[in-house]
Amino acid sequence: MSVEAPPKPVILTGDRTTGPLHLGHYAGSLRNRVALQHSHRQSLLLADAQALTDNAHDPARIARNVIEVATDYLAVGIDPAVTTICVQSALPALAELTQLYLNFVTVARLERNPTIKDEIQARGLGRDIPAGFLCYPAAQAADITAFRATLVPVGEDQAPLIEQTNEIVRRLNRQVGHDLLPEARALIPEVGRLPGVDGKAKMSKSGGNAVPLSASDAEIDAAVQRMYTDPGHLRASDPGKVEGNVVFTYLDAFDPDPEAVAALKAHYRRGGLGDAALKRRLAGVLRDLLGPIRERRAEIARDPDRVMDVLRTGTARARAVTAATRDAVQEALGLFRL
Repeated sequence: MSVEAPPKPVILTGDRTTGPLHLGHYAGSLRNRVALQHSHRQSLLLADAQALTDNAHDPARIARNVIEVATDYLAVGIDPAVTTICVQSALPALAELTQLYLNFVTVARLERNPTIKDEIQARGLGRDIPAGFLCYPAAQAADITAFRATLVPVGEDQAPLIEQTNEIVRRLNRQVGHDLLPEARALIPEVGRLPGVDGKAKMSKSGGNAVPLSASDAEIDAAVQRMYTDPGHLRASDPGKVEGNVVFTYLDAFDPDPEAVAALKAHYRRGGLGDAALKRRLAGVLRDLLGPIRERRAEIARDPDRVMDVLRTGTARARAVTAATRDAVQEALGLFRL
């Protein structure tokens, strides 16, 4: 008698469609998604509805970047045959679940979420916070639970959102009297938060300190030249600090030879290694990484119908899955059904 294989763990993750993706996305999540897609059941959500929460003044930009982000997914190696790529705004069950989940979380708890607090401060919103932005943790809980995900690859700064999702899940499960929805675990890579090339904040599209996945060799070289090293390392012969050195942070994240990087760190600390040599190595590493991605991206972009077919197929598949979860939640809560 044959024995059925255990079900694959379920992954849900995605990106706001505010612009093409960059190296921070690659280090924080994209690499994990590519590595895990064959051993897990994975869905990637193009979060256009969530992007509107602080970009409602320019919805055309959000719509335009759905294709851009989907193209980035395909360029880095996401396989639509095994990974569902879908559009958030085309999944009505997500909005319906968000509305239900808002009854299981308080405004005070939403405001205390560290990720939301940091984003409010970074955007200078003060108390002028769009309600949709403040309620984003509930919307993300809807996204994750609608797919019944148990693993969410995210950057380190997004971990508090996963914990808030689990709080909502626990409250809902207590309300209905059984484990209706599973809790999820954040999968954080070793380089959970990649600094921008200026070293002052995380890499971001809006901060102007990002290296896009489509960057040319010249753009890569220019970005590396902007990177901070150790301000006290004035001459190559001086001992230098590795900690907080943006170039070493990027080498740790992307250099395929960690033993060589360890040797460079030892050399830098004792003196005799100049910043220019470090930057030449990093520029070469990034050119080797991004060159093939850039070429694949250009090829895919020449066939937009292919990208649209991927989105239509994935969104139709996701619509069935998320609707089933919505129905199960409504039934468990005892809501009136026709």
